[in-house]
Amino acid sequence: MESGLEELMPRLLPVGDCDLAEDFDPTVPPRTPQEYLKRVQIEAARCPDVVVAQIDPRKLKKKPTVNISISGCQPAPEGYSPTLKWQQQQVANFSAVRQSLNKHRNHWRSQHLDSNVTMPKSEDEEGWKKFCLGERVYSEIDALSDNENLGIDYLKVGFPPLLSIVSRMNQATVTSVLEYLISWFGEKKFTPELGRWFYALLACLEKPLLPEAHSLIRQLARRCSEVRALEESKNEEQISALNLIICLVSRYFDQRDLADEPS
Repeated sequence: MESGLEELMPRLLPVGDCDLAEDFDPTVPPRTPQEYLKRVQIEAARCPDVVVAQIDPRKLKKKPTVNISISGCQPAPEGYSPTLKWQQQQVANFSAVRQSLNKHRNHWRSQHLDSNVTMPKSEDEEGWKKFCLGERVYSEIDALSDNENLGIDYLKVGFPPLLSIVSRMNQATVTSVLEYLISWFGEKKFTPELGRWFYALLACLEKPLLPEAHSLIRQLARRCSEVRALEESKNEEQISALNLIICLVSRYFDQRDLADEPS
């Protein structure tokens, strides 16, 4: 027997010296309790001090960490900063919407969806982007053809966040869809379709916020401020929509460091 194996690990239970036969072989199955205990001691002595696990990175959950930035929002273009009174009114309206949604959630959830409405699974990122934004925005098609203007094709223009739809979404799905759309918005322009869904998803978020949702809405507000600062045409309707999202994140969800200073 190797000399190193005699330096056994400290004993946690009192085990006396094993009276073993001279031909004891630790590589064969133990035949007596004493041989079993001796074999356990030998195996323990062979254990390395440090063990490194072999992890397949492909099996890790997507985006397992949550990064929370403490940086603020960029200021609104000169002359477009919302007043405090306007912000307070938007928060009051939003609060009323949330209360109504919570009160009537079960009613709207029980309503039948149209036959053309098939909600994607929570983990289907591409499916949700197409569902919310439509093929036109998702595929960045500039305009619909004349034939397509004859009626509304929600597969092409996206499904609006109807109460019968958002009432069926649990918090995990709300957070996931919010993440998908914010990821899209990080590289694409702001559209009315995005604005409607951001408002509806924020209305569905439960307080207190989970860390992931907290990080997402801060990311959303900062992205809105970036797009607003780069708005060259000074489109009042779009700037107002961006102001609204920043206002709700900062003042309703208590992210005050992101709030616009009253004009």
